[in-house]
Amino acid sequence: MPCTFVRLTGCPLRCVWCDTAYAFHGGTRMAVEEVVEAVGNLGEALVEITGGEPLVQKATPELAKRLLDEGHTVLLETSGALDVSGVDPRVHKIMDLKCPGSGESERNLWDNLEHLGAGDEVKFVVADRDDLEWALATVRDRGLDRRVAGGTLKAVLISPVWGHDDVESLAEHILDSRLPVRLQTQLHKWIWGPDRAGV
Repeated sequence: MPCTFVRLTGCPLRCVWCDTAYAFHGGTRMAVEEVVEAVGNLGEALVEITGGEPLVQKATPELAKRLLDEGHTVLLETSGALDVSGVDPRVHKIMDLKCPGSGESERNLWDNLEHLGAGDEVKFVVADRDDLEWALATVRDRGLDRRVAGGTLKAVLISPVWGHDDVESLAEHILDSRLPVRLQTQLHKWIWGPDRAGV
C-alpha cells in the first residue's frame, strides 16, 4: 500500500541496533504548513510520521492534526519514551516499546499504554531470545493480549532486528506462546536491501 513517510529529525534514544541514525541530525527545516503542502502534492492518502523520535519535535501533534484535517490517514511511529497524551486520538499510533537488548528499555514510559486505543499498535523489536521472552512477558503482564482480544488495541507486533539469524525459531516461539501477537519483518529491506533509504 503506498504511503508517504515524513521522517523527522532528532531522537533522545540510542538503541544499539538503530538503523536510522542518519535521522539524529540534519534534514531540512520546514514549517508545519510546508510539510502539509509537500505531503498533499505527493497525493497519497496514507501518511506515516516517523523519525528518529517524531515527538521530539514540538510541532508534531499539530502536524498530525493538520494532515488529518486535510483528509489523510495518519500513522505515528513513536518509541513510547515520550508522552503521547497530546496526540490527536484520530492518529494511529505505533508504539515501539524498547526491549532490554536495545539498551533503552528503562526509557519506556508505561503510562503511554493508557493513551492507546482500538486503532493503535504496540511493537517490540527483538534482538535475541531474551528480548522475545521479555516482550511476551510484557504482553501478558501489561494485559496487551486481553486488549487485542477485546478490541481496545489493534495489534501487538514482534519484529526481529535486521539480520536476526533464526527468524523461523522466532516464529515458532511466538506460535507456541498462544498470544495474539504478529510477526513483522522489515519487508522494504527484503525488497530493496538494507542500505537503501527513502523506500
